Amino acid sequence: MRMRKKPNLVPRMERCARFLISDPAERAGKWRELKPDADAVWLELGCGKGRFTAQTAARNPSVLYIAIERVADAMVVAMERCAEMGLDNVFFIDGDAAMLREYFAPGEVQRLFINFCDPWPSNRHARRRLTHENFLVLYRGILQDGGEIHFKTDNRDLFEYSLFQFPKAGYELSEVTRNLHENGICGVMTDYEEKFHNMGTPINRCVGTKQPMDPEPVYIPLQTGQPAAEEELPQGHEEPQD
Repeated sequence: MRMRKKPNLVPRMERCARFLISDPAERAGKWRELKPDADAVWLELGCGKGRFTAQTAARNPSVLYIAIERVADAMVVAMERCAEMGLDNVFFIDGDAAMLREYFAPGEVQRLFINFCDPWPSNRHARRRLTHENFLVLYRGILQDGGEIHFKTDNRDLFEYSLFQFPKAGYELSEVTRNLHENGICGVMTDYEEKFHNMGTPINRCVGTKQPMDPEPVYIPLQTGQPAAEEELPQGHEEPQD
């Protein structure tokens, strides 16, 4: 399903314009200029309405936090959340995960978050999964050595698939759990995460740490015009209310 269009989207986006980076490719290698005292650069793919984005940035004020979201109707809510919280260490990109090497220089990112991405259950769409080996190789191009990917999903099949993909792309797995909140809420939740946790759906999580590889694997770009993910909500997910 597609996300419902937000009323007054354009003026709402304009009011939050200070958070939006309109020329991310020109920022490659220079992101820390936005926060010269930043200890690290963290990147989130597909931030949705930004609950996780805003709360994580607020809890880590010394970090420069960048969030990518292709659905403007979701991103405007995320930016409004950050504005209401008075955050100055978070910025947004309206872009595609497949373009990350255009947006960031090698080793510029220390941590990458992938939360509840589209599982693309059909085998013929496997290459579109954001935890496919090829995408994990893509991320190697912007992560520093020892950089981390933090991955969460409610989809058990996608999680088990991903556990095989990380090592193939040169990541050491840690913090692997198939029931993250079994003993109480652990960390910041997304809107979807809270909804599915309340329904009794276990949340899967792992961390992949970039290890040296020789030779370094080669990323194979998707076909021209083929987006990393369509501008729709993940399959099987309903849009949470504002």
